[in-house]
Order: sequence, then structure tokens, then C-alpha cells
Amino acid sequence: MDNEQNQTPANNNRGLIIGAIIVVVLLIIVVVALIISVRGSDQPELIEATATEVTMEMTATVTQEEPTATITEEPTEEPTEEPTEEPTEEPTQEPPVVLPPEPQAVTFQASDGQSLEGRYYPAATLDAPLIILMHWAPGSQDDWNEIAFWLQNRGLSGSSSNVGGQTWLDPSWFPPVAEGQSYAVFTFNFRQGSSRELLLLDAQAAFETAGQLEGVDPNRVVSFGASIGADGAVDGCAWNNENLGPGCLAALSISPGSYLSMPYSQVVAKLGAESPPKAAWCFYASQDSPAVEACTSASGDHYRAVEWQDGDWHGMQLIDPARDPNPMSLILEWLALSGL
Repeated sequence: MDNEQNQTPANNNRGLIIGAIIVVVLLIIVVVALIISVRGSDQPELIEATATEVTMEMTATVTQEEPTATITEEPTEEPTEEPTEEPTEEPTQEPPVVLPPEPQAVTFQASDGQSLEGRYYPAATLDAPLIILMHWAPGSQDDWNEIAFWLQNRGLSGSSSNVGGQTWLDPSWFPPVAEGQSYAVFTFNFRQGSSRELLLLDAQAAFETAGQLEGVDPNRVVSFGASIGADGAVDGCAWNNENLGPGCLAALSISPGSYLSMPYSQVVAKLGAESPPKAAWCFYASQDSPAVEACTSASGDHYRAVEWQDGDWHGMQLIDPARDPNPMSLILEWLALSGL
């Protein structure tokens, strides 16, 4: 009797446990059924998760996931190509424009306001050496036409309007200027019937004007002339170096006679005393008294006098193929020694 009473509570407890398990299982089945009916049978993953949650709640087992660090990659900038500059071509420099060879008329003024006429023969290159030619008393700048073309050396020899009229206008006997050598040339007319002092103003104005011409180098100037132009060449050269800068390098006088009021020998001495000394040459015929007096009175280390015997040739008359030595060859020699 007592044994039966003792087994009854144990049996009761076992029955309660079994009943509780049955209830849990039924509850799980009911929950699953509800989920299936609400969400449909096409979401098995969600059903499984829900069942798992219920089971976890029933078993009161809580699992915490370890926090996982989220790595976010910084956006990488696409490499941007550096702009490449198109190679720029170096600008090609235009060759300097050389003036045409044809002589140009030039009008200028002396310091007293006297209007004068000149003529400019451009060289074949820019910044060229300049030669100033001064005519004799019986003539004009036209006497230099062919000699100017000869010195310019640009193919115009023999094309002047008065070619061949005199020996100095006949280029057939002129020795050739060196190939590639071209001088700028300036000629002008002295005023007519004027005093020596006024003619000197003309020579000075010619130097001032010629040095400003386009295409010339004012630091490489020489001058030569005949008769009054012979004195104008040396007087103007000395005046230029004293007033405009030492650009006149040499002077050649054909039959000077101190015609412009300044003693020829004194002007030559003045040029020779410059630093560096400037050369002066003198051409004269042995029977041309004023020229003999002027040329023989001058001296110096940079001075040279050339005499032609047995004649009274004056000025342009010395420019003749019959003269020995050849005056045109001597002019080329003087140019070479002048530093042009």
C-alpha cells in the first residue's frame, strides 16, 4: 500500500514533464503553421529563422555574436592623366627685309635751315658700313652715280642715266669689289654760290643725316670726296667724331685745298690724335698747287699721301684708267685698311 502511494507522486511528475514537452512541441508546430500561412511556403529561410528564434526563447539560450569590424574601402580616385601640352613650334623669325638697291632721294637740312638734296644707295645687308661721297665744285652728286653703284655692289653698275660720259662714270675699268661685300652709299649736293663756312655746314649735315639712314651702321662710316668735297670729307669726319660719336673711321681726300676754311693739315692731325687714331689719305697731282700744298703739309702715323707725276689733274680728273697707280684700286685698299 505504501509503495503504491510513493510511486504516485513520481508518476505525476513524469506526466507533468511529458505534458510540458508535448505543449512546447505543439506550440512550435502552431507557430510554424501560422508563419507558413502568413508568409507563404516560398520563404523557407525565414521560417527556419523564426523556428530557431522560438526554440531559442523556449530554451532561454541567448547567443551573442561577436561584433565584426566593417571595413569600408575608401574610394580610390581614378588616376587623372596630366594634360599634355602640344609641342609648340618655335616661331620662325622672318629674315630682315633688305632695302631694294635702287637709289632713294633724301631731302635734309643744314643747321642754318638750308634745304639740301641727297641720294641713298642701300647695301645688300642691314647694319652695313656707310660711305659718304662729296662732289667737286664743277660738278654735282651725279658725278658719283657709277662709283656709288660700284661700291654698293648690287648689280646696278652701268645703269645710271649719265653712264660713260666721263672716266669716273665708266665702270668698265673699275676693279671688282669683293664678292659678298656691299657698302651703303650716301651722296648729296652742296649749296651753290656760298661761302666756305656754309659749305662746311652742308658737309656736317650730310654726316648727321647719313648716320640716321635705315640699314646703316653709324659706327662704321668713312668718307671721301674731290676738291671742295675732299675737304668736306675730312672736315665732316672730324666734326662727326667730336659731336656725334667716334663713328667715322677714315677719310680720303682727292685734291684738297683747305677749301672749307679749315686747314687740311690741322684736321688730319686731329683725326690722328683720336683714340683709336683715324686714318686719312690724300691723292694729288704734282702740278696741282693747292692740292700739293695741302697734301704735303699733313703728316702722321695714320696718314698717307699719293702723288701722280707730270700732271695738273684736279679732283675727279684723277679717277682715270690712264693714271698709274690705278686710283680705284687704291680706294679699295684704303677701304680695307679703314676697318670696314
